[in-house]
Amino acid sequence: MSQGQGPRLGYVGLGAMGGRIVKRLLDAGYTVTGYNRTRAKAQWLLDAGMLWADSPRAVAAASDVVFSMVTDTNALTACADGPDGILAGLAPGKIYCDMSTVSPAKSRELAQRVVQQGAHMLDTPVSGSVVTLEQGRLSLMVGGERAVYEQVLPVLQAIGMRVTYVGANGLAVLMKIGVNLNLQIQFIGFLEGLFLAEKGGIPRSTAMEVLLNSVLASPSLQYRAPFILAMPEEAWFNVNMMQKDMLLALEMGRELNVPLPTVALTNEFLTAARSMGLDQYDFSVEYRVLARLAGIDVGD
Repeated sequence: MSQGQGPRLGYVGLGAMGGRIVKRLLDAGYTVTGYNRTRAKAQWLLDAGMLWADSPRAVAAASDVVFSMVTDTNALTACADGPDGILAGLAPGKIYCDMSTVSPAKSRELAQRVVQQGAHMLDTPVSGSVVTLEQGRLSLMVGGERAVYEQVLPVLQAIGMRVTYVGANGLAVLMKIGVNLNLQIQFIGFLEGLFLAEKGGIPRSTAMEVLLNSVLASPSLQYRAPFILAMPEEAWFNVNMMQKDMLLALEMGRELNVPLPTVALTNEFLTAARSMGLDQYDFSVEYRVLARLAGIDVGD
């Protein structure tokens, strides 16, 4: 696709994931207008050809399809509402795709207001990491009108290799919460097996090699377990973000009458990490919490 071909795209929220998604869209030949609270963090994208807008409203006004990826429900409200928000820039026929992991109820309520303006909204959260995104192996879940999904599908496929339509507005966000609760539970289980082996006399590196070449080695463990040996300079998904998703899961569990005992239990490791001042680290830093409980020196 040549530069400028296809719908004009907009993107609000150019963090570790959002910024790399924009880079993929630029590489695919799309015209992308972006906004981030800190413009300096987006300079590398401007150098790559991204256009700049001074507000979420201006991004939406300049785009046929506008995306957002922000930290939580409050941040979504802040970027969507108000005189400078995305909704203020939406005209009839435009499409708004929110990729954030937020309250499904809030996502549905926002979608209803978008429809009242004659526009369309999809919730389009992603599953994967910086690594899977850069490798083109990111997967996306989509909630909203199927006809709108089919209209924007080529753009979504430029972001990730697998795009799955899951149903009405809010259901993709619900599915994403179901995915993310597993990340936390799997990682704590991995740590328990790792430290049990280490405490019994098996070198940590050997135990990690065995575990990561066993049947339990999911992609998320494959790329996150090495952080136990060396944390990344930039958190891919920090403790606060993971706990936000776990609390969303517990909220939905109560609403839908689905008991989530392992979510409730493993969530406490995130609280412990926060109490140790580790909230801005990637959530894999929980290895320090369990290591302390097990009396294992991890060289903190």
